[in-house]
Amino acid sequence: MANEFADAVPTPKDASTVILVRDAENAASGIEIFLLQRVKGMAFAGGMTVFPGGGVDKSDGTAEVEWAGPSAQWWAERFSTDVARAKALVLAAVRETFEECGVLLAGPSADTVVADTSGYSASRVALENHELTFSDFLKQENLVLRTDLLRPWANWITPIGEARRYDTRFFVAASPEGQVADGVTSEAAEVRWQSPQDALDHWRAGDSILLPPTWTQLTELAKYNSVADVLAVEPEIPIILPTLYRDETTFRIDFPNQDDYYIPGPHPWAARPAK
Repeated sequence: MANEFADAVPTPKDASTVILVRDAENAASGIEIFLLQRVKGMAFAGGMTVFPGGGVDKSDGTAEVEWAGPSAQWWAERFSTDVARAKALVLAAVRETFEECGVLLAGPSADTVVADTSGYSASRVALENHELTFSDFLKQENLVLRTDLLRPWANWITPIGEARRYDTRFFVAASPEGQVADGVTSEAAEVRWQSPQDALDHWRAGDSILLPPTWTQLTELAKYNSVADVLAVEPEIPIILPTLYRDETTFRIDFPNQDDYYIPGPHPWAARPAK
């Protein structure tokens, strides 16, 4: 196969994705991950099963908020970027998680977290509709951004050749006790909590579509037995830029440790028709 996309290279947009984890009720079952199936027909990843997340807004870069936890400088070092960009990425991670599933990594003080987000439903809709900035929301509710509840996890860039490209930083976070992750967003057709292995089995059976970054994170998280184990990890975070190839019959994305992604099965990437 040959790469046919060298002349079409849109600049990737910064994005943040948060992998919410919780301990399964049965300790022997390990951890569970919150997943959304995106609405079909969306411009990017329509119909795919993903973690909560989205693009960085301009307001994320200019936000002035009360910040608890690791500094923007610390985040910049972990994600190999500058301080302003790191700050925007962290703000986007917390904002998108709240917009997409109602989980809010913020609290009345630097060592507390909101126990119930249902009272913020109107603000959540306003945020999703870009009628309210996240910094204004936090100020109105006297909330502190809890960056210490997040952990840096990975960095993937959409392959050259895709019409929409994102430079996405992945975070992990424990779902706060008392808060309920839901699917009350215009972008989700379905949501579910699944163990990483169950999510991979669901995909392998052809019941969901996982893009390489999502598949890779689930494969990695399947190694851990508890949320504490996940949060204790300090992973290396290389920039991963997969390569998109196309011939007369299939698209193929090459990325690190991909072999099991292409095992025979009904999942769509086994034989995706060319456009």
